Amino acid sequence: MVPLVCLLLFLAMTGHSSATYCLCNDGVGDQALQTTLDYACGNGADCSAIQQNGACYNPNTVKDHCNYAVNSYFQNKGQVTGSCDFAGTASVSANPPTNIPSTCTYPSSTGTTPTTTPTAAGTPTSLGGGTGTAFSPTGTTTGINEPNHAVALFTSINNILFTFFITLWIVMQGCL
Repeated sequence: MVPLVCLLLFLAMTGHSSATYCLCNDGVGDQALQTTLDYACGNGADCSAIQQNGACYNPNTVKDHCNYAVNSYFQNKGQVTGSCDFAGTASVSANPPTNIPSTCTYPSSTGTTPTTTPTAAGTPTSLGGGTGTAFSPTGTTTGINEPNHAVALFTSINNILFTFFITLWIVMQGCL
């Protein structure tokens, strides 16, 4: 009985891993989506996959390209709070878009995230004839160097160690 309780305690404390994506919101006009796409591609997103002949080029719509760009930006910025807002045109989702072609790999919090060297800040790359007007997401973060990332990693390690020691203590209590 004690091992079962320990296992349940361990599972309850460690939780489960789920992917996190950033997607453009429904009901947003193509011009706003294009502005979001341009900003993301010009400021840290790896948009090579949505260029013509890229693995994620199809479906060739502003919304689908926007989804890929903001998600890449969000993952490359370490999923910092505010890095998936883009003036209200995007939001965090637990699920990727439903129409991803099999040739396209969407980075997520549980997958490998590509690293990029952003183009000149404030000079977004225009895909599909956008105006190139730049704006920033609500966060002003720089990615992996953010203190929040260290705290999240430290908290995660603390949770694992705490769970391990509590489980060990319970097992030892059951054996005595």
